[in-house]
Amino acid sequence: MKNNIKVYRAIHNLTQENLADKVGVTRQTINAIEKGKYDPSLDLAFKLARLFNTNIEDIFLYEGSRS
Repeated sequence: MKNNIKVYRAIHNLTQENLADKVGVTRQTINAIEKGKYDPSLDLAFKLARLFNTNIEDIFLYEGSRS
């Protein structure tokens, strides 16, 4: 799943560490999400969307198969 976490962090002037502290995860988790190596839980996705005052769909771009 692609995401725009890095873009939203830049807009809000947050480091990975700052963002991690605000949503209750480690910096490594934020790093892994940004690199597409880890998909966040739904709870974490909602926390990120609320923090950035946007919709989950604006942050996370699902690339599943189209039927």
